[in-house]
Amino acid sequence: MSDDTIRLATVGRILRRRGRLVIALAVVGALVGHGVSALFPPRYTASASVLLPGQWEERELLTQVNIATSSAVVDRTAAALGWKGVGGGELRDRVSATASDGNIITISGTAETPERAQRLSDQAARQLVAFAARIAGDSAGAEEVTGPEALRRKVVQTNRRITDLANAADPGRTVESVQARTALEKLRTALEEAMRRLDEADPATDRAGMVVMGPAARPTGEAPPTRAQLIAAGALLFALLTVVGHLAAARVNRRLRTEREIAAALGSVLLGAVDVPGERPALRPGGGGPLAWIRRLLGVDTRWDAPPPRASGDETERRIRYRRVCARLRDRLPAARRLLVVVPDGDEVARRAAERLVAEAGSGPSAAASSGEGPGLRVVEVPVDRPLVPDREAESGAVVVLSAGSWTAEQLGEIAGACADGGHEVVGVVVAGTARARSTRPAGRPSDDAAPALAVPDRATGESV
Repeated sequence: MSDDTIRLATVGRILRRRGRLVIALAVVGALVGHGVSALFPPRYTASASVLLPGQWEERELLTQVNIATSSAVVDRTAAALGWKGVGGGELRDRVSATASDGNIITISGTAETPERAQRLSDQAARQLVAFAARIAGDSAGAEEVTGPEALRRKVVQTNRRITDLANAADPGRTVESVQARTALEKLRTALEEAMRRLDEADPATDRAGMVVMGPAARPTGEAPPTRAQLIAAGALLFALLTVVGHLAAARVNRRLRTEREIAAALGSVLLGAVDVPGERPALRPGGGGPLAWIRRLLGVDTRWDAPPPRASGDETERRIRYRRVCARLRDRLPAARRLLVVVPDGDEVARRAAERLVAEAGSGPSAAASSGEGPGLRVVEVPVDRPLVPDREAESGAVVVLSAGSWTAEQLGEIAGACADGGHEVVGVVVAGTARARSTRPAGRPSDDAAPALAVPDRATGESV
């Protein structure tokens, strides 16, 4: 396949010529999406916000986000909710947290109903605040206070001890007592200065506790993916796969498209190219089963990658092409009498062209009746999978008529081999195509006494038949 398969024009050609198939498969995809939505119950998501007062760095906010979704907080949330059969492991997939500007952590909970989603998010927010307070030492149930708060308590206790020592000393009766009281006051002043600097250096000491910013709003719509989204995704996916499948099939297609390649695969010469009006082929006898009607309904009974019908003039110009093919065949085999016109089975365009070629050669039913002999050209359709050509009797050669882009080199090689097995030499190849019919002038049938296009001499009498 050429690079034309990756162009947008090729995609447009697929949509034009396989539009009904794409629509049908999109409907199938929509039904599949609806079925998938029935397997998954609807989910609702509610969100609660937690405010972190004070100055917080980005990494600290991310730490609080991780804490909000940690097992320590989620397990406490599951225990507080007390839902039957729902533990912390299952809730861990339903709870999520994000940090936004303004030191706000948004905690989202997903559940089967809007009420449960609201309760889940509210409880997760409360448990985060409680857990953070316990870590910071603000919880009354904390076993041990550590960090800056513990240091402050130690300083308070030291100040009390200094006051007790100063009161116990002799109030100014001796020089030693005065020096001791002065040293104790200096120690008190140094401790207070150190604590002041510690408070200024640690901005976390200015932070208040986390605050839940009100209850979560009850959700009014389902969480994605919703049923409508699944249906739309299924339709889009199937339509896209249909187009991609056509492009992939065209990419790996090995059918011969040029006249030179076709003639080389058959081991013969090209007699010419003819065309037939580009009309939709009718159902052939025996081909009106349900499968054929479905293929016709979906538009897959014709090839999508065939070139669009070209303008070939009126009926007169089209007839001239057939007569030129007959003339070239007569020049190649001046002594030939009868030939087989071999057409691959299923090639509707080639079959119509072969019938027209026989008629233009003057070997139609009326000519056969007037001469008392069989036709000079006889159309034979052979299957492509296992081609079989009649044995040589009255015919002394074969002309292969087929359409371009329909058959591979291996298939044409088998047809040529079948002709050789039947004792027929492939004397020429005719490539058929479709054309847009137009009638700018009357066709004008030739007179009855006009010489046929293919008039080959009889070996016995020397007269043309």
